[in-house]
This record gives sequence, structure tokens and C-alpha cells, in this order.
Amino acid sequence: MSQTLRLRSLVMTLVLALFAVSAVAQTAAKASTAPTLHFEKYKLKNGLEVILSQDHRLPMVAVNLWYHVGPANERPGRTGFAHLFEHMMFQGSKHVGDDQHFKLLEGAGASDINGTTDFDRTNYFETLPSNQLELALWLESDRMGYLLDTLEQSKLTTQIDVVRNERRQGVENPPYGLVEEGLFHALYPQGHPYYASVIGSHSDLEAVQLADVRDFFRQYYAPNNASVAIVGDFDTAQAKALVEKYFGSIPAGPPVEPITAKTPPITSERRMTVTDKVELPRIYVGWITSPIYKPGDAEMDLLSRILGEGKSSRLYKRLVYDDQIAQDVTTTQYSLILGSAFYIQATAKPGVKLEQIEKAIDEELDKLRQDGPTQAEVDAARNVTESRIIRRLETLGGFGGVADRLNQYNHYLGDPGYLGKDLARYDAVTPESVRKYAQEQLGKDARAVVYGVSGDKKIDDIPRHEPAAGPAATGTMPDEAWRAKAPAAGAASHLVLPVPTHFTLPNGLQVYLLERHSLPVIAANLVVLAGSETNPTDRPGLAAFTADMLDEGTTTRPALKLSEDVDRIGAELATASTSDYSTATIRSLKRNADGALELLADVALQPAFSEAEIERTRKQRLTALLQQQDNPNQLANRTFARMVYGSGHPYGFTELGTEDSTKATTRADLEGFWKKGYAPGNSALVMAGDLTPAEARALATKYFGGWKGEAKAAAPPAAPESGTRRIIIVDKPGAPQTALRIGHAGISRSNPDYLPVEVMATELGGLFSSRINLNLREQHGYTYGAFAVFQYRRGPGPFITGSSVRADVTAPAVHEIFNELSKMRTAEMTADELAVSKDSFARSLPGLFETSQVAATAVRNLFVYNLPLDYYNTLPGKIAGVTAADTLRAAKQYLAPERMVVVAVGDRAKIQPELEKLGLGPVEVRDVNGQAVVAEAGNK
Repeated sequence: MSQTLRLRSLVMTLVLALFAVSAVAQTAAKASTAPTLHFEKYKLKNGLEVILSQDHRLPMVAVNLWYHVGPANERPGRTGFAHLFEHMMFQGSKHVGDDQHFKLLEGAGASDINGTTDFDRTNYFETLPSNQLELALWLESDRMGYLLDTLEQSKLTTQIDVVRNERRQGVENPPYGLVEEGLFHALYPQGHPYYASVIGSHSDLEAVQLADVRDFFRQYYAPNNASVAIVGDFDTAQAKALVEKYFGSIPAGPPVEPITAKTPPITSERRMTVTDKVELPRIYVGWITSPIYKPGDAEMDLLSRILGEGKSSRLYKRLVYDDQIAQDVTTTQYSLILGSAFYIQATAKPGVKLEQIEKAIDEELDKLRQDGPTQAEVDAARNVTESRIIRRLETLGGFGGVADRLNQYNHYLGDPGYLGKDLARYDAVTPESVRKYAQEQLGKDARAVVYGVSGDKKIDDIPRHEPAAGPAATGTMPDEAWRAKAPAAGAASHLVLPVPTHFTLPNGLQVYLLERHSLPVIAANLVVLAGSETNPTDRPGLAAFTADMLDEGTTTRPALKLSEDVDRIGAELATASTSDYSTATIRSLKRNADGALELLADVALQPAFSEAEIERTRKQRLTALLQQQDNPNQLANRTFARMVYGSGHPYGFTELGTEDSTKATTRADLEGFWKKGYAPGNSALVMAGDLTPAEARALATKYFGGWKGEAKAAAPPAAPESGTRRIIIVDKPGAPQTALRIGHAGISRSNPDYLPVEVMATELGGLFSSRINLNLREQHGYTYGAFAVFQYRRGPGPFITGSSVRADVTAPAVHEIFNELSKMRTAEMTADELAVSKDSFARSLPGLFETSQVAATAVRNLFVYNLPLDYYNTLPGKIAGVTAADTLRAAKQYLAPERMVVVAVGDRAKIQPELEKLGLGPVEVRDVNGQAVVAEAGNK
């Protein structure tokens, strides 16, 4: 269930052993000691494995539960069961009401609430204030022990609809989704657990019987087939008592049979062509390689980096940079139990044949199989990989955090403490071992090649049917009356949100530092108040084009040398622009802080604006604009911006701008924008992580103290003229879903009503348990997810409601959205709704400081929106003061359904007649560039 939630995670730190840190250096010298995660593992009598890891620095706790089941355990004709069950586990149980799981956790201030299914496992997790640990254990145990008591046909039918919408949204509607699925069809034989998508097929999902689902639950969702990791601020004795209280009485299930599926080797090349509604062809080349954590897996992981991850990779240099025959290229080692999938993906430039790309790929592979990589390539790939593993340990739970990693090691290896050995297996990789495994596993006869080309989408969809009512829900677990009431929160610890250190260099550059000494990790973010809001009216996209050029070579480093230097120290560098600002960011380990800041200063202060690099980047951007036409959601966003703000407003364009402006942009335009906007008095250097104020001042002075130039932020753009309600259709014939965007211009971040608007919008569409999502997803099964959000900017950013809905329910979905908008404007939020919205907002604020990277982002916003240093510390009290009357006033004032634009990107023949019947306003049909195609009778 990948429903996107508000980024309000809870702060956490790690319990790590002493981490020996070398002196600040520009080289990639390794630390002499790897981080060690302290934990205790034990097993309950019913077989549940429990992993505890304490951290008392902050009052936060993560609960992470893994069930040892995935498609690897499924059988033919029953694909998608594990993933479907992931959804069913959020539908309520005997003591937890329908749709209450998310609501209770969100109201408690939880974050990272989710569940995910991969081929080999299913997991569920939440991070929340430590005084709410008992709530998490109550919820997780109740659905483990009592789900069958409420598992009835109506819930199953709704979630089948939701999952089928997820398949449409993730596989069938976006470009190349069917092509990538085709690669797995080619790699693994039909009937193999990895052959089908994790989501399953429409036919298998529609054929699901309630009895089969119950049997699947009894077999796999039992304590003897699960492990729970608890990480954070808790008392060990108390945690053990709570685990025993909530899980100890749940009986073990039947023994789980070992996975019996085998993966036959590929002995001769397999080829396939898949047609899709795409502008550009794409090639996938894949092999079955070493299983996860087995010999060769680490080599293949590093080889994927050497071959196709980042600008310094071999295939990027060859296909994208030198030959310029590919728009993009990536390489992946997808590590799995039954044989990993190693695959290369490359998208052709316009006019380039896939055969030409395949030939170039083969030539690079031949070189690698013959000579192997260089020692420098292996070292760089290892540095990037190990730095990434360590940086991910900044998170307590969620994806890749400490709890998740403990559970991952336990699931695959039975050893939660495998981290040191994991890093050691990368340390052991040599150029010769990479060459050896490349020779053994990446042969031409052992691969699958899939061409994705333009043509009709061939979707194996089937009609929805109404199943007969199944038997009444019956559980097998004896009731325990004390479970009927959710546990009360424990005593809350006093939490003071961090306040950054701030100083200004003599040249006017503002410097912020947020200290975080739990891990030797740093993040630095140079932010410049020169974003796309300052683009000339005839040069939309100029700010982003300029930002793109920053890391395409400097006066001291050509583009590829720059990328190699970043990889050499295991750092990650990025440049970008938004409406409000442009930014250059870098993340690295503390030992490479000096080298990281030197690289950051080089790209920001000394860009070369090479004519050759400008032309290459121009082609990349033009192709990206072409690709936007393939993606319904990107096309909906682009059309919505143009229709709401118009072509004369800077907010009327995406950061890519337009084809005309991209073609017309000159080197003088780019350098001029940089010289005018990039200046110390207009900028801030934000650092977060393992730095002291003295170290931060020394680094800022050394690398940015000599920066000269004068600039000041331009006035924010004004609001566009208000329009009348209308419906815009962009035709995508054959699309299984319609991408919807509904809204109008909203408010600026500086609006004094920001807080009541945000509390109101949170209830409307900012949480999983919000009104719009529960209506469209849970009540009607129209979509995989829906949202509503005010996008705050220095000027009046947009209010947007969005979703991707099944094509045949486009008009009903629009009708329901307007119903929810009307309800929000006509009656106050209930006391329960107000409490959940405010508590979710306030209690999860620490998540803004979860990692060095997100902490730097939070502090950056203080500078961009001119907020006081203690802003986050005072915010909870201000949120607490928002009343239901305030939110109703905000809804009436800032939601105006009568002037909202409705953008629907979908199959016009299917959706237009019903949309017209809604009577919401004139219906216009526009092309992918926003130009009118035909005037409907009602518009004449």
C-alpha cells in the first residue's frame, strides 16, 4: 500500500557502537570501524521473533513487522494474494473499526505508516511518539489475531477494486510499465512466482474467493511466520511485557512449507517486443544472477553502479554523453531469493533505433567481461554503496531504516546483526571478482532482451463482477475482552524541536547549521532566491535550465570529471530549481565534508556553461518535454498549471518550460540568469549533520567566503485573474484510467491564514484517512489513492485535488470530489476530525528533522519564507489554537468550487459524455500543449 502520506516523520537517532572517523579529507579513505547496531533477539512460545534495539536520545519508537510471505509463496492462478492481503490488513479487525487503523495512528502523530509487498516478503511499519508504543502493538496484534473476525466479502470486493486500480496506475497507464513487466515474463517461466507482477493479474484478482483468502491468512499471517522489530526510546522490560501481552496469546499457525519453486537457467537468448503508447522506444536487457546475499550478489550490485548508475557510469558515458543515442540509462541488481534480476534499461533518443543502442551496450559489456572494471571504478562504486547504506541508517523505521534493516537481515539470513558482514562483503569485491561474475552470469545466451515500441497497449483487463455474498466472518482466536478498547497513551516526554545556529558571512551569505551527531553524516544545501518565478515571460524553464548546467562542468572540472570526483568520495550531488528558489545540494560522510563542500562551491560558483554541454542538455530537455506527453499524471499537472495561471504567469509552466523557450535559450541567457540571481546576499548555505558550529563556519568561510556579487529576491508574482469553472479534456485514447486535477490558484506561504488552511486541507485530502481518499478509494473503489493539497509558494501557489481513477467512473469521481469540497465549506469539522488533523500536524513535526537531508530542507524553508529560527519550536502551540470555526472560515474563503478548473487526461470517447452531464461548466478539449482542439457545442 504505497499511498503517499504527509512528510511528517518522527525524529529518531540510532544506537550505534563507536564509529571511528578519520580526519576530514577529500579522498575516500575508509573509516576503520563499521557501525554496529545493538539489539536483542528472542522468540515467543508461539514462534514470533522479537528484535529490540534501544535509543533513548529522543522520545520516538518504530515498530516494523515482517511476514515471511510474498509471491514466492504463491501458486499459479493465485497471483497477487500476498499484495492483496497487505491491503486487507488495513481494513479493520475485531477490536479495530473499519478505516480506523490509519486514523488512530495519524491522530497519534505517527508517520511512515505503510505496508509493502515484494516478491519475497510483506512488511508493515509505523514510527510514532514512544508514549504510543502500546497503541502500535495493539493494532498490529489485533490484525494478526483477529482479522478473520471481520474479513467479509464487501471489504474484499472493495480492496480488489483498489488493487486493480493500483495495477492500472502503476503498470498499465504509465509509459513502459507493460514493457518492464514483459522483461520479467521473459526472464522467468510462466508459473514461476516472479513471472507475474507483485500486484497480480486482473483475472487472478477478480477470481479471488473469500474462502481462499481466509486460508491464505491462516497459513501465512501467524506469529510463527513473522518477526517484529522495535527500535527507539523504550524500556526493555516494559517492551517485552507489552509484546507478551499483545502477541503471546495468539496461537501459532500451521508450519510453513519451504519455498519449492526453482528458477531454471536461461540457456539461449530470449527476445520479446511489447507495444505501448510511447513516443520513444526503450530497451531492457536482463539476466538471472546470484540470489540475495549469496556469492556474486555484492559483485553484481557494484557492477550495476559501474555500468549504469550515475553520470560516471560506463553506459551513461557511452550512450547518453558521448554517442547521445539514449535519453537515459539505468542498471539494477534486483536481489531476490530465487535468483536476482540484473537488468539494463535505456530509452532511445528520437530517431534512434534500439538495435543501435543494443549494439553499444554489447560492446561495453564485452569490454567489461574481457578486462573487468578498474580498481578506481570498484572503489567509487563501493564508496557510494556503503555511504548510502550508512546514510539510510539515519531513519529509525520506514524504508531502509534501522528497524527495517534489522528485519531484512533476520528475514533473509536469520541474523539481525549482519550489518558489519554486509559492508564486509562489499569490501571484499575486487576488479577480478567483478569480471569473473560478469563472465559467468552476463552472457548473451543467458539473457532476455525486450523492446518497447510505439503501438497499442495490450491490457489483459476484464470486467468487474459482483461476487455472491460469502460466508459470514468467523475468527478462530478466543476473544480477550480487554482488547476492546485502544490503550491510552503513556506519559508524553517533553520534546523541544531543534533550533539551528545562524550566522552571516561578511559577503552577506547567511549560514545555518543544525547539529546531528548520531552518525558521521552531513548534508549541505546552497539555496538561492532565484527560481522560476523570475523567468522572463518568453523564457519559461530558464531557471531550471540554468540549474541543470551547474553540474554539467565547471571552470575547473569537465562534466564527467565532476561526476567521478563526487563518486570518489561516495557523495551525492544534485542541482534543481523550484518556483521559489534554485539549489545545489550534496550529502556525504563526515570524513569527506571538506571535499563535499569544495565540490558544492565549485558547481555553484564556477559553472562553465560550455556550449557543447548546453547543446547536449538542450536535447535532453527537449526529449524530456516529449516524454511528458506519455505520462498522464505529468501531462495533467502541466495542463492544470497552464489552465489556472495562463501563459503570461511564471506558475503557468513546469520547470521544463516549453519547446520554443528551450530551443531559443542561449548561453548568454543562462549565464545572465546565473550572474543576476546567484549572489551571496541572495543566498543561504544550510548544513545539517555531524558538524560543530566552528567546523561549519570554517567550511563556509573557506569555500564561500570569497563569493562576490549583489542580488536581492524579486517580489513574488501576483495572483492570476480568477476564471470560471470549466472542464479540460486531454485525449489519451485507450487509457485505462483518467488522471484528474481539480483546483484553482491558492494562497502564498506568508498568508496569515496558513495554519487554519493547512489544518482544513489535512482533513480534506492530506492524510490516508482524509475525506477525499476514504470516499474515492475505500467507499467507492474508484482509485488507488486521492489527495488534496495547497502548494505554498512565495506567491499564490495552487490548490489541487488529484487522483487517477478508473476510466468508466471518471464523472462519478469528479462528482464525489465536488461533494466533499461542498461539505468542507458548509459545516464545521467534527471534534474528532479536528483533533486528528491537528495532532497529525503537530505531533509529527519532529519528522522534519529525521535525517540530515530533510533537516536541511526544513531549515532551508526558514530562509526562503523568512521565518524565525525558533519557528518549529513555537508551531505546535499555534496549531493547538486552531478551532473548527477557523477551518470553516478558511474553507469558505479559500476553496471556491465555482471557479475551479477540472483537468481530465484520459480516453475522451469514454469520459466526455458523462462529464458533460455533470453540468459543471463548459467542456473544452485541448492537445498536449494546452491548445484548443475543438470547441464543444456548449462553448459556442
